[in-house]
Amino acid sequence: MSKLLEYREKLNLTQEELAEKSRISVRTIQRIEAGARLKGHTLNAISEALNISKEELVKEKSEETLDLKLVKLINLSSLPFVAIPFANILVPAAIIYFKKEYNSLTKQIISVQIMWTIVSGTLFLLSPFFNRVFTSDIRLTLPVLIVSILLNIIIILINAIGLDKNKSLRIHLKFSII
Repeated sequence: MSKLLEYREKLNLTQEELAEKSRISVRTIQRIEAGARLKGHTLNAISEALNISKEELVKEKSEETLDLKLVKLINLSSLPFVAIPFANILVPAAIIYFKKEYNSLTKQIISVQIMWTIVSGTLFLLSPFFNRVFTSDIRLTLPVLIVSILLNIIIILINAIGLDKNKSLRIHLKFSII
């Protein structure tokens, strides 16, 4: 449930009443309640209309309301697809989208998979050039592919353990790609 919907229902307001009070279109309120990000003029207008601080409206789900089982499922959903390019990103992203589980943990799970796909794909594509540079008789393409798949499995499992023990990811980026 979105913060806006939660506060609107607490104040017993309809979407139309909130739209009139905040001078924001009903369609915009519907999009925000469906999961769109609240920001800028819309954030200011709605926070004034509801008499709630902007920080409170945009605050992400707290750990108490976080569905940790679903977050673990989202993390582990990449596991069967580590060898299929982009499926390790699309499957968890689809679960996030359909279950509406938008929070910093799920964004980091997708960000880690995107970054890993970029890094491993780049190494895979550069492996034939490494053969020429180091004048090696051993083809590096297959070993690079195998190692990258195994490392991705390890990353997913380490993050699953981190979610169990600390309710956080052990391997994460300092920034979010999404």
